[in-house]
Amino acid sequence: MRELDFYLLDMKYIRALAKSDDNVMSVSPQTGKQTRPFLGVIILLNGKNYCIPLTSPKQKFQKSSGVDFIKIFDTESSLNNGSNKLIGVLNINNMIPVASSVIQKYNIVPTANDTPQKRAEKRLRAKQLNWCREHSDTIYNRANKVYRIVTETPEKSRSLVRRCCDFKKLELVLDKYILK
Repeated sequence: MRELDFYLLDMKYIRALAKSDDNVMSVSPQTGKQTRPFLGVIILLNGKNYCIPLTSPKQKFQKSSGVDFIKIFDTESSLNNGSNKLIGVLNINNMIPVASSVIQKYNIVPTANDTPQKRAEKRLRAKQLNWCREHSDTIYNRANKVYRIVTETPEKSRSLVRRCCDFKKLELVLDKYILK
């Protein structure tokens, strides 16, 4: 099993990527997302590190499914219908290439200085990360599948390609960003 962790990404780098591809998750002040952390798991794809962003569960994810996102469930609690509570989503379609210079490991260990809200957030992140670690093979397999479809056979799934970042284009942006 592969050991995954959560990482925060540099906002200037995210903005540089977003200028090249509208499918990069927004951190723009115009959309009110400037304080949203860009948090995700890092995996290796095609010789490059990729960050798969984590997002909070939204209504649109409740009943839908797809190859381009993975639902994260709280296996310790169940809803009235017996299913586990949805506590997050990994947006494979929005994964982006990263380098060590633009990532920072996210600390999920509560500290004495944390507010009650921050401690609750870290408990949630710990549950999400445990689920990701338990399902790391699924995460790697799905990410590889999406990457291959988008980069090798885009004509076979145009709707998926429209929802995904342009991985090859973003890899070039990363290369230029690192050279600066």
